[in-house]
Amino acid sequence: MDLAYCRVSTTAQDLARQIDAMRAAGVAEEHIYVDKRTGANMDREGLTALLAFARPGDRINVLTLDRLGRNMRETLNLVYDLTQRGIHLRTLGDKLAVDTSEPGPGTEVAIALLAMFAQMERIYMLERAASARAAKQARGLPTGRPAKLNATTRAGAAKRIKDGAIPEQVAAELGVSRSTLYRELRKHRESVAQAGQEG
Repeated sequence: MDLAYCRVSTTAQDLARQIDAMRAAGVAEEHIYVDKRTGANMDREGLTALLAFARPGDRINVLTLDRLGRNMRETLNLVYDLTQRGIHLRTLGDKLAVDTSEPGPGTEVAIALLAMFAQMERIYMLERAASARAAKQARGLPTGRPAKLNATTRAGAAKRIKDGAIPEQVAAELGVSRSTLYRELRKHRESVAQAGQEG
């Protein structure tokens, strides 16, 4: 049986291209497992469910090997474990094609190289992000994620809650979670307190 695994790193990213490729390869919709989690962590709900379902003779399809993971050792261990269980792996979009149902030294080398490239790309990505943060800090610019709400919106939300509005409703209207709203309200209180001290 053909199974498939699709993964993106964040909830903001889209799985559609990978899922379309799996459908085009003939994988049934109910046999496509997905995750929106980083590839550095192998403990993922969709991957765990796929591995529990797969049986000897099945073939797992991924668009590229780095969708399985970006940790070289754990990715290679996973491929080895699948092979030991009699489960095959095929990549559909890698420059070095992989299909463990056709074993041989070429397949093993391709898997090792692709796993190494995936881990190297993750290392470079983290280094680029760290360099960008350092450059921003050196110029006195803010780093990290931008604030969900601006000062005016925070003040308005605080006033509405003070006037009796339900926090959950205010959060929903602003398009943020309740915990985010409380965090932003804390920022508002801190800025008001600071302004009072400076005054």
